[in-house]
Amino acid sequence: MVNIEQSKSYKFAGYDTVELAKKYGTPLYVLSEEIIRSRCREIKTDFLDKHKNTKAAYASKAFLTMTMCKIIESEGLGLDVVSGGELYTAIKAGFPMDKVMLHGNNKSYDEMEMAIANDVGRIIVDHIDELYMIEDIAARLSKTVKILIRVAPGVGGNTHKYITTGQKDSKFGIPLAKETIDEAVIKAMNSRHIELMGFHFHVGSNLFENDSYIAAIDVVMNLYRRLKDDFGFIAKEINTGGGFGIYYTKNDSVKPLKYYTDSIMKAIEDKCKELEIDIPTVIIEPGRWIVGEAGITLYTIGAVKEIPDTRTYASVDGGLPDNPRPALYSAKYEAVIANKYDHKPDRKVTIAGKCCESGDILIWDLDVPQIERGDILAVLSTGAYNYSMASNYNRIPRPAVLLLTKDGEKIIVERETYDDLLSKERVPF
Repeated sequence: MVNIEQSKSYKFAGYDTVELAKKYGTPLYVLSEEIIRSRCREIKTDFLDKHKNTKAAYASKAFLTMTMCKIIESEGLGLDVVSGGELYTAIKAGFPMDKVMLHGNNKSYDEMEMAIANDVGRIIVDHIDELYMIEDIAARLSKTVKILIRVAPGVGGNTHKYITTGQKDSKFGIPLAKETIDEAVIKAMNSRHIELMGFHFHVGSNLFENDSYIAAIDVVMNLYRRLKDDFGFIAKEINTGGGFGIYYTKNDSVKPLKYYTDSIMKAIEDKCKELEIDIPTVIIEPGRWIVGEAGITLYTIGAVKEIPDTRTYASVDGGLPDNPRPALYSAKYEAVIANKYDHKPDRKVTIAGKCCESGDILIWDLDVPQIERGDILAVLSTGAYNYSMASNYNRIPRPAVLLLTKDGEKIIVERETYDDLLSKERVPF
């Protein structure tokens, strides 16, 4: 067993990660409150304060707990939720409902009713059937519901096909075929309980270029002009989604927020001037960009398996259940041996998870120093879509979530136990 006291250790947000692993156990999700807040403040400085008539909502699917709701609320951002569970979390956290936007390509009646009963700020309509559902519920509850219609602008982003969402053949949004979109707009305009505010699009996730946003804006603003000419409808809002890329590996060409938002605003302003229409309120919905680099995951290395002249596997005490992204769409990560951070890497190992799946590989060919059982591995940029996608595959309890603050470290989600895994089971005989 390695003596972790003898080596200089990796620090994250000013905290010794080896000490965190010893104190709280592994696997362990670790988040920096300061990094999260600094990203929120960059949105305020470089978008909200810089450009008139703008709003920003955190895309909570990236990572959501009641504590995260409190942080986002205190930073003045809105919240984008995509399910009843995410909405319920926001409600229980006391998040201002007028700053919540409900998304989802197949909202249930119960989810829609929860949203309308709690006066969410916007419902993003993904299918024309949802208009009938909203009208039915809103009429019964004597409510008027503000909506955006999500459209598929026919624009793809340069990213993995599983996280491309704006193409014509997408499960998300109403197609822009004239008869299809017109039917939805007319239905919304004629409803006594629906107020159509504008349209929403999202072209994809983890994008490093802004061209797909600009192309989608061109399509949607042309729609705004036509709807004004055909029906006298003046859209007041445009939601351009999120998807801004973050750093995972040295191959990522990361851009600052303003690279995207300045281009988005210029494209909208120029197009509105060309079409002689009013500039709508512009909304963005970053999620990964806010929380992704604010998180790491700590593991303990167990078995080290050397296959001569082939490969060395280093297995960790987590893997697929706490981070399915590598198996899901070949996501790439960087990592360090936290307790040997000052040791020069001189070999390659493949980091394997402990699940009974050959595809449970976190990182292929990671450069490391000599490693052994008991070393601590820190996988970087795991703040987004790790905890939120975690499962109990192989009956492995989910890790704890630790928040690093200026006042110390705080557990914001407790580590699951084996009893937790059985807590909902019932034996009928």
